[in-house]
Amino acid sequence: MENSSENLSYPPIFRPSDVHHRGVETHGLMGPEASGPNHDIPAIDLENLIDQENLEEACRNWGIFRAINHGIPETLFGQLLEHAKKVFLLDFETKRDLFKSPVTYFWGSPALTQEGETINEGNIDWVEGFNFPLSQLFHLPIEQDPNIRTFRVLLEEYGMHQSRLAKTIFQAMAKNLNLSPMQVNDYLSLKTGFIRVYRYPQYYSDSSKIWGMNPHTDSSVLSIIGHDDVGGLQIKKDHSWLDVKSKCESLVVNVGDMMQAMSNDKYKSVRHGVRVNNKKERISIGYFVFPAEECVIKSDIYRPFTYSDFHKQVQEDLLTKGFKVGLQNFLLTKAP
Repeated sequence: MENSSENLSYPPIFRPSDVHHRGVETHGLMGPEASGPNHDIPAIDLENLIDQENLEEACRNWGIFRAINHGIPETLFGQLLEHAKKVFLLDFETKRDLFKSPVTYFWGSPALTQEGETINEGNIDWVEGFNFPLSQLFHLPIEQDPNIRTFRVLLEEYGMHQSRLAKTIFQAMAKNLNLSPMQVNDYLSLKTGFIRVYRYPQYYSDSSKIWGMNPHTDSSVLSIIGHDDVGGLQIKKDHSWLDVKSKCESLVVNVGDMMQAMSNDKYKSVRHGVRVNNKKERISIGYFVFPAEECVIKSDIYRPFTYSDFHKQVQEDLLTKGFKVGLQNFLLTKAP
């Protein structure tokens, strides 16, 4: 690490001395998959969504795309990144004690792995972060630090932009899928939106040994991710892992599990993970949005379920199986 203050800002398990003394590197951590050169993902111009074919192709064949001309001021995102870094630089104990539910601080979150890709006991994601429900930002402890006060203002403005983008993108998808007006209204609830800010610490040893975030699919309808210029995103496509080019002026949009179910599997929830970097830390800011709380998702492929049903099943699977099974739990069974 570059300095002692930054070292103290990391959770103890991520600090150089603790890693070597506690044997984190010998816990059987599974590193990122080998991949080829950086690839680019489809780019969708959000100012020209009349061209629906490109969006349709991206959702069907990739489950991910790059949003350009999104209308978020570059200065806003730059300020948000800078204040995120300042808040992350608070001592670990301060962050742990200040940020309580519903605004929470987390680190080393468990991987949401698929069957056959479970991680060995002791494996962790090399990441720390904050979870900010947009409807609960008033809970931020702004009286504790002026940086947190400014951070809240920036999050509020950024969240309004994200809500606008999510609505625009979802309505275009819904049009392609011929969803009814009632489905459009219930399947995406902006009240559920939250922002998650991630910091992936520099991994000063062999960064091929671990994931910053283990491979998973998002449980959301849509996820919209902004990031700095440090790469690391990998996606799985056609049974191969690809490195995604880092273009910090654009946003990355993931199709989530809920969108896959709504589309009768026409759109694919992209499987993705994040590699750590052995020279720099990485900051990303994700927006996640879900169906209305009591909304029942109806599909020709899956039995009817709410997001609450899905979330409870995911938590149960993580506790009992150690990995996320996801939509397979809700597949319709054939009559005997």
